[in-house]
Amino acid sequence: MPNSVRTIAILTAHTGKTDELRMLLAALVDPSRSEAGNLRYDLLQDRNNPGRFVLDELYEDDHAVELHHATDHFQNYLSRISELATRNLMIVEPIKVS
Repeated sequence: MPNSVRTIAILTAHTGKTDELRMLLAALVDPSRSEAGNLRYDLLQDRNNPGRFVLDELYEDDHAVELHHATDHFQNYLSRISELATRNLMIVEPIKVS
């Protein structure tokens, strides 16, 4: 998948906001997975820090990411995330190891 785009978001809940953050993130999974151009959308929780979550997303291309960002479920997430957590976002590429 030479044009695919992988995004990793690490979200750490503000004090007392873990459950609310988990609910917000969980609500993204099914609608995001059903989007055209989405290849993967996984929500993970840190075993040693239950207030830290990871979103691992894979899209066919930049256009699919743009379409995802325009959805109602992503816009709802974006409008609420700063009140619930700190967010670190990375767009990553595989490293070819020989």
